[in-house]
Amino acid sequence: MSTTTTQRIEIIDALRGFALAGIAICHIVENYIGAMAPPSFYEGVSIGIADQMVDAFIGIFLRGKFIALFSFLFGLSFFIQMDNGQKKGASFEGRFLWRLLLLLVIGYTHSLFYRGDILTIYAFLGIFLIPFYKIDTKWVLGIALLLLFGLGRYAAFYFTQGDHLFLEVPDMTDPNAPRVVDYYNTLKNGSLQDVFKTNAIEGHLDKMNFQYGIFGRGYFTFAFFLIGLYVGRIGFFKRFREDKKMTKKVLIGSGIGFVVALGITAAAFASLGPEVKFDNWIAMIGLSGMDLANFSITLLYIALFIVLYRKAKPQRMLRKFAPYGRMALTNYVLQSIIGTFLLFGWGLGYLGEIRNAYTFLIALGLIIFQMWYSKYWLQYFYYGPVEWLWRSLTFFKRYPMRKKKV
Repeated sequence: MSTTTTQRIEIIDALRGFALAGIAICHIVENYIGAMAPPSFYEGVSIGIADQMVDAFIGIFLRGKFIALFSFLFGLSFFIQMDNGQKKGASFEGRFLWRLLLLLVIGYTHSLFYRGDILTIYAFLGIFLIPFYKIDTKWVLGIALLLLFGLGRYAAFYFTQGDHLFLEVPDMTDPNAPRVVDYYNTLKNGSLQDVFKTNAIEGHLDKMNFQYGIFGRGYFTFAFFLIGLYVGRIGFFKRFREDKKMTKKVLIGSGIGFVVALGITAAAFASLGPEVKFDNWIAMIGLSGMDLANFSITLLYIALFIVLYRKAKPQRMLRKFAPYGRMALTNYVLQSIIGTFLLFGWGLGYLGEIRNAYTFLIALGLIIFQMWYSKYWLQYFYYGPVEWLWRSLTFFKRYPMRKKKV
Protein backbone atom coordinates (compact mmCIF):
# COMPACT_ATOMS: atom_id res chain seq x y z
CA MET A 1 0.00 0.00 0.00
CA SER A 2 1.29 3.48 -0.87
CA THR A 3 1.89 6.27 1.61
CA THR A 4 -1.33 7.85 0.41
CA THR A 5 -3.73 5.99 2.66
CA THR A 6 -6.57 5.87 0.17
CA GLN A 7 -6.71 4.99 -3.48
CA ARG A 8 -6.86 8.04 -5.71
CA ILE A 9 -9.44 8.31 -8.46
CA GLU A 10 -7.42 9.34 -11.49
CA ILE A 11 -10.18 11.17 -13.34
CA ILE A 12 -10.60 13.55 -10.38
CA ASP A 13 -6.90 14.45 -10.51
CA ALA A 14 -7.16 14.88 -14.30
CA LEU A 15 -10.20 17.15 -13.92
CA ARG A 16 -8.34 19.20 -11.33
CA GLY A 17 -5.39 19.59 -13.69
CA PHE A 18 -7.75 20.57 -16.51
CA ALA A 19 -9.35 23.21 -14.26
CA LEU A 20 -5.95 24.56 -13.24
CA ALA A 21 -4.92 24.90 -16.89
CA GLY A 22 -7.96 27.07 -17.62
CA ILE A 23 -7.27 29.20 -14.55
CA ALA A 24 -3.63 29.69 -15.59
CA ILE A 25 -4.65 30.93 -19.04
CA CYS A 26 -7.09 33.46 -17.56
CA HIS A 27 -4.65 34.78 -15.00
CA ILE A 28 -1.68 35.13 -17.32
CA VAL A 29 -3.63 36.82 -20.12
CA GLU A 30 -5.16 39.12 -17.49
CA ASN A 31 -1.58 39.88 -16.37
CA TYR A 32 -2.27 38.79 -12.78
CA ILE A 33 -3.82 42.16 -11.98
CA GLY A 34 -6.71 40.68 -10.01
CA ALA A 35 -8.63 43.97 -10.19
CA MET A 36 -9.93 46.52 -12.67
CA ALA A 37 -7.26 47.91 -14.99
CA PRO A 38 -7.01 51.38 -16.58
CA PRO A 39 -7.61 51.89 -20.34
CA SER A 40 -3.85 52.13 -20.99
CA PHE A 41 -3.51 48.46 -20.07
CA TYR A 42 -6.06 47.31 -22.65
CA GLU A 43 -4.55 49.57 -25.28
CA GLY A 44 -1.23 47.81 -24.76
CA VAL A 45 -2.44 44.19 -24.77
CA SER A 46 -5.25 44.30 -27.35
CA ILE A 47 -3.78 45.67 -30.56
CA GLY A 48 -4.99 43.41 -33.33
CA ILE A 49 -7.75 40.95 -34.21
CA ALA A 50 -5.82 38.00 -32.75
CA ASP A 51 -5.68 39.73 -29.35
CA GLN A 52 -9.40 40.48 -29.47
CA MET A 53 -10.13 36.87 -30.39
CA VAL A 54 -8.11 35.63 -27.41
CA ASP A 55 -10.00 37.99 -25.10
CA ALA A 56 -13.35 36.86 -26.52
CA PHE A 57 -12.36 33.20 -26.25
CA ILE A 58 -11.42 33.60 -22.59
CA GLY A 59 -14.55 35.59 -21.82
CA ILE A 60 -16.88 33.07 -23.43
CA PHE A 61 -15.24 29.74 -22.65
CA LEU A 62 -12.86 30.16 -19.68
CA ARG A 63 -13.49 33.07 -17.32
CA GLY A 64 -15.60 32.02 -14.36
CA LYS A 65 -16.01 28.45 -15.62
CA PHE A 66 -12.71 26.89 -14.63
CA ILE A 67 -12.60 28.46 -11.17
CA ALA A 68 -16.12 27.05 -10.73
CA LEU A 69 -14.80 23.61 -11.76
CA PHE A 70 -11.96 24.03 -9.25
CA SER A 71 -14.57 24.87 -6.58
CA PHE A 72 -16.65 21.81 -7.49
CA LEU A 73 -13.56 19.64 -6.98
CA PHE A 74 -12.88 21.28 -3.61
CA GLY A 75 -16.36 20.25 -2.43
CA LEU A 76 -15.83 16.76 -3.82
CA SER A 77 -12.45 16.44 -2.06
CA PHE A 78 -14.08 17.63 1.17
CA PHE A 79 -16.54 14.76 0.98
CA ILE A 80 -13.81 12.21 0.20
CA GLN A 81 -11.73 13.31 3.20
CA MET A 82 -14.71 13.34 5.56
CA ASP A 83 -15.91 9.96 4.27
CA ASN A 84 -12.47 8.39 4.65
CA GLY A 85 -12.29 9.63 8.23
CA GLN A 86 -15.71 8.21 8.98
CA LYS A 87 -14.76 4.81 7.50
CA LYS A 88 -11.78 4.72 9.84
CA GLY A 89 -14.06 5.41 12.76
CA ALA A 90 -12.67 8.88 13.39
CA SER A 91 -14.39 12.24 13.06
CA PHE A 92 -12.56 14.47 10.57
CA GLU A 93 -14.34 17.76 11.29
CA GLY A 94 -11.70 19.14 13.64
CA ARG A 95 -8.88 17.98 11.40
CA PHE A 96 -10.51 19.57 8.37
CA LEU A 97 -10.93 22.85 10.25
CA TRP A 98 -7.21 22.81 11.10
CA ARG A 99 -6.50 21.98 7.47
CA LEU A 100 -8.47 25.07 6.43
CA LEU A 101 -6.45 27.23 8.80
CA LEU A 102 -3.26 25.96 7.17
CA LEU A 103 -4.77 26.66 3.76
CA LEU A 104 -5.54 30.19 4.92
CA VAL A 105 -1.86 30.73 5.74
CA ILE A 106 -0.77 29.31 2.37
CA GLY A 107 -3.39 31.39 0.59
CA TYR A 108 -2.50 34.59 2.41
CA THR A 109 1.17 34.15 1.49
CA HIS A 110 0.14 33.56 -2.13
CA SER A 111 -2.16 36.60 -2.08
CA LEU A 112 0.76 38.90 -1.34
CA PHE A 113 1.99 38.14 -4.86
CA TYR A 114 -1.44 37.92 -6.52
CA ARG A 115 -4.47 39.81 -5.20
CA GLY A 116 -6.90 37.47 -6.95
CA ASP A 117 -5.87 34.44 -4.83
CA ILE A 118 -8.75 31.99 -4.31
CA LEU A 119 -7.24 29.90 -1.50
CA THR A 120 -8.14 32.37 1.25
CA ILE A 121 -11.74 32.35 0.00
CA TYR A 122 -11.78 28.53 0.04
CA ALA A 123 -10.35 28.50 3.57
CA PHE A 124 -13.09 30.84 4.82
CA LEU A 125 -16.01 29.27 2.96
CA GLY A 126 -14.80 25.77 3.80
CA ILE A 127 -15.76 26.41 7.43
CA PHE A 128 -19.43 26.63 6.41
CA LEU A 129 -19.09 23.46 4.36
CA ILE A 130 -18.44 21.30 7.43
CA PRO A 131 -22.06 21.26 8.78
CA PHE A 132 -23.36 20.27 5.34
CA TYR A 133 -21.66 16.88 5.52
CA LYS A 134 -24.48 15.58 7.72
CA ILE A 135 -27.34 17.60 6.23
CA ASP A 136 -29.91 15.76 4.12
CA THR A 137 -29.07 15.62 0.41
CA LYS A 138 -32.22 17.47 -0.68
CA TRP A 139 -31.20 20.43 1.50
CA VAL A 140 -27.67 20.39 0.09
CA LEU A 141 -29.02 20.57 -3.45
CA GLY A 142 -31.77 23.04 -2.55
CA ILE A 143 -29.42 25.55 -0.96
CA ALA A 144 -26.94 25.13 -3.83
CA LEU A 145 -29.68 25.96 -6.33
CA LEU A 146 -30.86 28.98 -4.32
CA LEU A 147 -27.32 30.34 -4.33
CA LEU A 148 -26.89 29.64 -8.05
CA PHE A 149 -30.13 31.50 -8.77
CA GLY A 150 -28.78 34.54 -6.94
CA LEU A 151 -30.08 34.41 -3.36
CA GLY A 152 -26.80 35.71 -1.89
CA ARG A 153 -26.60 38.55 -4.41
CA TYR A 154 -30.22 39.57 -3.85
CA ALA A 155 -29.73 39.62 -0.08
CA ALA A 156 -26.56 41.70 -0.45
CA PHE A 157 -28.32 44.17 -2.75
CA TYR A 158 -31.37 44.39 -0.49
CA PHE A 159 -29.26 45.40 2.50
CA THR A 160 -26.64 47.52 0.72
CA GLN A 161 -28.36 48.83 -2.45
CA GLY A 162 -25.07 48.18 -4.21
CA ASP A 163 -22.81 49.89 -1.67
CA HIS A 164 -19.67 48.02 -0.67
CA LEU A 165 -19.55 45.88 2.43
CA PHE A 166 -15.90 46.08 3.43
CA LEU A 167 -14.19 48.93 1.60
CA GLU A 168 -15.52 52.28 0.43
CA VAL A 169 -15.06 52.29 -3.34
CA PRO A 170 -17.31 54.96 -4.87
CA ASP A 171 -15.76 54.48 -8.29
CA MET A 172 -15.73 50.71 -8.70
CA THR A 173 -16.89 50.74 -12.35
CA ASP A 174 -14.64 53.60 -13.48
CA PRO A 175 -11.38 52.33 -15.03
CA ASN A 176 -9.93 55.84 -14.78
CA ALA A 177 -10.54 56.10 -11.06
CA PRO A 178 -7.46 57.17 -9.04
CA ARG A 179 -7.41 53.98 -6.96
CA VAL A 180 -7.47 51.85 -10.13
CA VAL A 181 -4.62 53.79 -11.71
CA ASP A 182 -2.62 53.88 -8.45
CA TYR A 183 -2.85 50.12 -7.96
CA TYR A 184 -1.89 49.45 -11.57
CA ASN A 185 1.10 51.77 -11.25
CA THR A 186 2.16 49.96 -8.08
CA LEU A 187 2.16 46.66 -9.95
CA LYS A 188 3.89 48.21 -12.94
CA ASN A 189 6.61 50.18 -11.17
CA GLY A 190 6.59 49.23 -7.49
CA SER A 191 8.96 47.01 -5.57
CA LEU A 192 8.01 43.60 -4.21
CA GLN A 193 7.48 45.25 -0.82
CA ASP A 194 5.11 47.80 -2.40
CA VAL A 195 3.04 45.01 -3.97
CA PHE A 196 2.96 43.06 -0.71
CA LYS A 197 1.88 46.15 1.20
CA THR A 198 -1.09 46.97 -1.04
CA ASN A 199 -2.21 43.33 -1.24
CA ALA A 200 -1.79 42.56 2.46
CA ILE A 201 -4.99 44.23 3.73
CA GLU A 202 -6.61 46.42 1.09
CA GLY A 203 -6.38 43.62 -1.45
CA HIS A 204 -8.44 41.31 0.75
CA LEU A 205 -11.05 43.96 1.53
CA ASP A 206 -11.38 44.66 -2.17
CA LYS A 207 -11.70 40.96 -2.89
CA MET A 208 -14.34 40.51 -0.19
CA ASN A 209 -16.42 43.24 -1.81
CA PHE A 210 -16.35 41.22 -5.01
CA GLN A 211 -16.95 37.88 -3.28
CA TYR A 212 -19.76 38.80 -0.90
CA GLY A 213 -21.27 41.95 -2.39
CA ILE A 214 -23.56 42.22 -5.38
CA PHE A 215 -21.16 40.44 -7.73
CA GLY A 216 -21.50 37.42 -5.46
CA ARG A 217 -18.60 35.22 -6.57
CA GLY A 218 -18.37 33.79 -3.05
CA TYR A 219 -21.98 32.58 -3.09
CA PHE A 220 -21.41 31.02 -6.51
CA THR A 221 -18.25 29.32 -5.23
CA PHE A 222 -20.02 27.88 -2.21
CA ALA A 223 -22.82 26.58 -4.44
CA PHE A 224 -20.20 24.61 -6.37
CA PHE A 225 -18.77 23.32 -3.09
CA LEU A 226 -22.21 21.89 -2.38
CA ILE A 227 -22.58 20.41 -5.86
CA GLY A 228 -19.20 18.70 -5.38
CA LEU A 229 -20.33 17.41 -1.98
CA TYR A 230 -23.49 16.02 -3.56
CA VAL A 231 -21.62 14.26 -6.36
CA GLY A 232 -19.25 12.73 -3.81
CA ARG A 233 -22.16 11.59 -1.68
CA ILE A 234 -23.79 9.67 -4.54
CA GLY A 235 -20.45 8.08 -5.46
CA PHE A 236 -20.66 9.06 -9.10
CA PHE A 237 -16.92 9.04 -9.86
CA LYS A 238 -16.60 5.49 -8.55
CA ARG A 239 -18.90 4.33 -11.35
CA PHE A 240 -18.51 7.10 -13.94
CA ARG A 241 -17.78 4.60 -16.73
CA GLU A 242 -21.09 2.79 -16.24
CA ASP A 243 -23.42 5.64 -15.28
CA LYS A 244 -24.00 7.00 -18.78
CA LYS A 245 -27.59 7.92 -18.04
CA MET A 246 -26.66 10.62 -15.53
CA THR A 247 -23.99 12.03 -17.84
CA LYS A 248 -26.52 12.28 -20.65
CA LYS A 249 -28.97 14.11 -18.39
CA VAL A 250 -26.28 16.61 -17.39
CA LEU A 251 -25.30 17.19 -21.02
CA ILE A 252 -28.88 17.89 -22.08
CA GLY A 253 -29.76 19.86 -18.96
CA SER A 254 -26.67 22.06 -19.12
CA GLY A 255 -27.32 22.84 -22.79
CA ILE A 256 -30.89 23.89 -22.09
CA GLY A 257 -29.81 25.79 -18.99
CA PHE A 258 -27.20 27.73 -20.94
CA VAL A 259 -29.72 28.87 -23.57
CA VAL A 260 -32.23 29.97 -20.89
CA ALA A 261 -29.54 31.74 -18.84
CA LEU A 262 -28.23 33.51 -21.92
CA GLY A 263 -31.74 34.74 -22.69
CA ILE A 264 -32.22 36.05 -19.15
CA THR A 265 -28.85 37.84 -19.23
CA ALA A 266 -29.40 39.38 -22.64
CA ALA A 267 -32.94 40.54 -21.84
CA ALA A 268 -31.92 42.06 -18.51
CA PHE A 269 -28.95 44.04 -19.75
CA ALA A 270 -30.61 45.04 -23.02
CA SER A 271 -33.43 46.65 -21.06
CA LEU A 272 -30.90 48.79 -19.17
CA GLY A 273 -29.47 50.39 -22.29
CA PRO A 274 -25.81 51.10 -23.11
CA GLU A 275 -24.97 52.63 -19.71
CA VAL A 276 -25.38 49.72 -17.29
CA LYS A 277 -25.36 50.62 -13.61
CA PHE A 278 -25.49 48.03 -10.85
CA ASP A 279 -27.93 49.93 -8.66
CA ASN A 280 -31.19 48.20 -9.62
CA TRP A 281 -32.88 44.81 -9.46
CA ILE A 282 -32.81 44.27 -13.23
CA ALA A 283 -29.01 44.43 -13.18
CA MET A 284 -29.00 41.89 -10.33
CA ILE A 285 -31.10 39.53 -12.43
CA GLY A 286 -28.69 40.01 -15.33
CA LEU A 287 -25.71 39.15 -13.11
CA SER A 288 -27.52 36.04 -11.89
CA GLY A 289 -28.19 35.07 -15.49
CA MET A 290 -24.45 35.28 -16.15
CA ASP A 291 -23.80 33.04 -13.15
CA LEU A 292 -26.32 30.49 -14.41
CA ALA A 293 -24.68 30.55 -17.85
CA ASN A 294 -21.29 29.90 -16.25
CA PHE A 295 -22.83 27.14 -14.14
CA SER A 296 -24.31 25.47 -17.23
CA ILE A 297 -21.04 25.63 -19.18
CA THR A 298 -19.10 24.25 -16.21
CA LEU A 299 -21.46 21.28 -15.96
CA LEU A 300 -21.14 20.82 -19.71
CA TYR A 301 -17.33 20.71 -19.42
CA ILE A 302 -17.50 18.14 -16.63
CA ALA A 303 -19.88 15.92 -18.59
CA LEU A 304 -17.87 16.17 -21.82
CA PHE A 305 -14.65 15.42 -19.93
CA ILE A 306 -16.26 12.27 -18.49
CA VAL A 307 -17.60 11.17 -21.88
CA LEU A 308 -14.15 11.53 -23.44
CA TYR A 309 -12.44 9.86 -20.50
CA ARG A 310 -14.46 6.73 -21.14
CA LYS A 311 -12.85 6.38 -24.58
CA ALA A 312 -9.36 4.92 -24.92
CA LYS A 313 -7.67 7.48 -27.19
CA PRO A 314 -9.05 10.66 -25.59
CA GLN A 315 -8.34 9.20 -22.15
CA ARG A 316 -4.65 8.81 -23.00
CA MET A 317 -4.54 12.54 -23.70
CA LEU A 318 -6.70 13.70 -20.78
CA ARG A 319 -4.93 11.58 -18.19
CA LYS A 320 -1.81 13.67 -18.83
CA PHE A 321 -3.54 16.31 -16.69
CA ALA A 322 -3.57 13.94 -13.68
CA PRO A 323 -0.01 14.58 -12.35
CA TYR A 324 -0.59 18.30 -12.90
CA GLY A 325 -3.79 18.00 -10.85
CA ARG A 326 -2.14 15.96 -8.09
CA MET A 327 0.26 18.88 -7.61
CA ALA A 328 -2.42 21.54 -8.15
CA LEU A 329 -1.62 23.54 -5.01
CA THR A 330 2.10 23.69 -5.77
CA ASN A 331 1.47 24.51 -9.42
CA TYR A 332 -1.14 27.18 -8.61
CA VAL A 333 1.19 29.05 -6.26
CA LEU A 334 4.24 28.58 -8.49
CA GLN A 335 2.55 29.82 -11.66
CA SER A 336 1.51 33.00 -9.83
CA ILE A 337 5.06 33.66 -8.69
CA ILE A 338 6.40 33.02 -12.20
CA GLY A 339 3.66 35.13 -13.79
CA THR A 340 4.04 38.09 -11.47
CA PHE A 341 7.83 37.98 -11.83
CA LEU A 342 7.45 38.18 -15.60
CA LEU A 343 4.90 40.99 -15.50
CA PHE A 344 5.28 43.12 -12.37
CA GLY A 345 7.78 45.86 -11.76
CA TRP A 346 9.65 43.91 -9.07
CA GLY A 347 10.51 41.38 -11.77
CA LEU A 348 10.88 41.83 -15.51
CA GLY A 349 8.18 44.52 -15.67
CA TYR A 350 6.25 43.54 -18.81
CA LEU A 351 2.84 44.44 -17.35
CA GLY A 352 0.57 45.74 -20.13
CA GLU A 353 3.32 45.38 -22.74
CA ILE A 354 2.73 41.85 -24.07
CA ARG A 355 -0.19 41.34 -26.43
CA ASN A 356 -2.97 38.93 -25.51
CA ALA A 357 -2.00 36.54 -28.28
CA TYR A 358 1.50 36.25 -26.84
CA THR A 359 0.48 35.94 -23.19
CA PHE A 360 -1.91 33.19 -24.31
CA LEU A 361 1.04 31.33 -25.84
CA ILE A 362 3.12 31.96 -22.72
CA ALA A 363 0.31 30.46 -20.64
CA LEU A 364 0.20 27.36 -22.83
CA GLY A 365 3.98 27.02 -22.55
CA LEU A 366 3.87 27.28 -18.76
CA ILE A 367 1.06 24.72 -18.55
CA ILE A 368 2.97 22.24 -20.74
CA PHE A 369 6.12 22.75 -18.67
CA GLN A 370 4.27 22.25 -15.38
CA MET A 371 2.51 19.15 -16.72
CA TRP A 372 5.86 17.65 -17.77
CA TYR A 373 7.57 18.62 -14.54
CA SER A 374 4.71 17.31 -12.38
CA LYS A 375 4.92 13.92 -14.07
CA TYR A 376 8.70 13.90 -13.65
CA TRP A 377 8.49 14.99 -9.99
CA LEU A 378 5.92 12.33 -9.07
CA GLN A 379 8.16 9.61 -10.46
CA TYR A 380 10.47 10.28 -7.52
CA PHE A 381 8.23 11.86 -4.87
CA TYR A 382 4.85 11.04 -3.36
CA TYR A 383 3.62 14.63 -3.19
CA GLY A 384 4.23 18.08 -4.55
CA PRO A 385 6.22 20.28 -2.11
CA VAL A 386 3.25 22.38 -0.92
CA GLU A 387 0.97 19.33 -0.81
CA TRP A 388 3.52 17.50 1.34
CA LEU A 389 3.83 20.43 3.72
CA TRP A 390 0.05 20.83 3.97
CA ARG A 391 -0.49 17.12 4.60
CA SER A 392 2.32 16.80 7.16
CA LEU A 393 1.12 19.81 9.14
CA THR A 394 -2.49 18.60 8.94
CA PHE A 395 -1.66 15.33 10.69
CA PHE A 396 1.32 16.58 12.78
CA LYS A 397 3.38 13.90 11.11
CA ARG A 398 6.32 14.04 8.76
CA TYR A 399 5.17 11.98 5.80
CA PRO A 400 7.80 10.34 3.61
CA MET A 401 8.47 12.50 0.56
CA ARG A 402 10.88 10.58 -1.65
CA LYS A 403 9.85 7.24 -3.09
CA LYS A 404 12.04 4.29 -2.31
CA LYS A 405 14.08 2.98 -5.21
CA VAL A 406 12.93 -0.41 -6.39
